[in-house]
Amino acid sequence: MVLKILGVLFLVAGVLVLVYHGFSVPRQRDAKLGPIEVSMKQSERVEIPSWVGVACVAAGGGLLLWSGQKK
Repeated sequence: MVLKILGVLFLVAGVLVLVYHGFSVPRQRDAKLGPIEVSMKQSERVEIPSWVGVACVAAGGGLLLWSGQKK
């Protein structure tokens, strides 16, 4: 049962990586100089290589096949 859940999670994660290729991380920077305050909001993109998505899909499929054969 645990292997099936892990297999599905790996499959979903792999497909998400292949579709989105990464995610954005929001950052906020503040600077104070006496009475003056400056605030800057910025988002940085974290890229995930496509081979990670392919590996996750393969691992998820392998786990699902392996857990199905154990009966």
